[in-house]
Amino acid sequence: MKRILFFLFILSSFFLISCKDKVIGYSVVLWNNPEQEIKSGDVLPVYIKSNISHVYIAGKNLNLKENEQKIEIPLWQLTEPVKKSKLSSVKEKYQENARTYANVKTDGLPCRAEPVNTAKQVYRLRKGEIIKILYKGNGQSPMTGGKPLPGEWYKILTDNGTTGWCFSYNLDLFETDDNGNRIGGNDFVDEVQEDEIYKLIVSNVWYPEEFRSLIDSEDIDLSKIHPSYRFTIDEENKKVSLNTQKIHESWIYEGYSKIDDREYELKNISIKIIYRKADYIVVRYTDETGKPQDLNFVTIKEDLNEIISKEKQRRSEELMNLWYKGPYSSQSYGKLSFTEDNLFKWTGFKLLVPSVIPAGSKNNGSAQIKYSLSKTLKKDYDGIVTFTFEGSSQEINFLYKMDDGGLKLEDTIGASFKGNQITSRGVSPVIIFFKRTY
Repeated sequence: MKRILFFLFILSSFFLISCKDKVIGYSVVLWNNPEQEIKSGDVLPVYIKSNISHVYIAGKNLNLKENEQKIEIPLWQLTEPVKKSKLSSVKEKYQENARTYANVKTDGLPCRAEPVNTAKQVYRLRKGEIIKILYKGNGQSPMTGGKPLPGEWYKILTDNGTTGWCFSYNLDLFETDDNGNRIGGNDFVDEVQEDEIYKLIVSNVWYPEEFRSLIDSEDIDLSKIHPSYRFTIDEENKKVSLNTQKIHESWIYEGYSKIDDREYELKNISIKIIYRKADYIVVRYTDETGKPQDLNFVTIKEDLNEIISKEKQRRSEELMNLWYKGPYSSQSYGKLSFTEDNLFKWTGFKLLVPSVIPAGSKNNGSAQIKYSLSKTLKKDYDGIVTFTFEGSSQEINFLYKMDDGGLKLEDTIGASFKGNQITSRGVSPVIIFFKRTY
């Protein structure tokens, strides 16, 4: 590894020497850099772009003299180099706000991928953070109380190189002078120390506590776990959202007040928040009937979309395995086969009607992997398959076990279910043995 790095160093040094006077393009400075004595809006000739060191090698002015010292500038502080013929259009794009920066007024202010309030968040700004205003964009103003907020959408740049769109309502814009020093603006130093607990509550997305137990147990119930089920406070738009399986509400609030050591009340709406610990809160929600209920929420570090995707894939593979190792045949209970598109065909099941399979059920239908097994049942069974026959809306569940000889099905009539999981067998189940007929 050391030899490779040494080789790259020698190669880059040779390249620097051999190409020292060859301009690859011209860039506009996006961020004041006092150490290099350059400021936003300046135009510089660029000689080398290093993706290894993440820097440009550039001159300090357009008319760089031969043998004049060149400087290193982080990639994010310059625009992408262009030919001199295209320089004027790039310079014009950034000219209006060349010296414009902004102070962030609200903690957790979203920086978005597009100038739309529903666009994906790419970054959350900190209160008091200084950002660079690049240029103005066209977009729809965020709404509050049915009215658009005053302000403009701006393409912005942070001091870690992140770019995105931010609405100016919660920004204090200011200019810099010829030396890059700040002119005007506010520092936003609060007279009262900011409440760190409330700040933590607002900065997080909170999911139903049940998600945690489902993830930890690796028993993913797709009917219960969904990324949209969550509690959030959007300080930018003064909007609170509460979404669960049974509740789908959103409100505009006017601020908050601290009513106890770790208890907060959101003004103008019937929501109280009780802070238990850094990853756990209680939301006290009062519905339209006046009935209060406490809802427990936690933070989730895992990617919920990835968890859901993996669970869907697992179920699909399990069902595909039943198809791949079939078809199956039983002298008493007929012939059973699965297809690649989650369908099945079962003929000759007359002995199971109506005790297990409802009367009127046709010889085909859909199959799915919907439920999971308890740890005890996993010792004796591979899973549980759910059949829905044409001609009947009733789900028929069978525990199953596969081996080289065939497939064993056991009905779950009288079995115990806890949520999405079957925890015990029925008292006297019907057990069916199928042979593989491949």
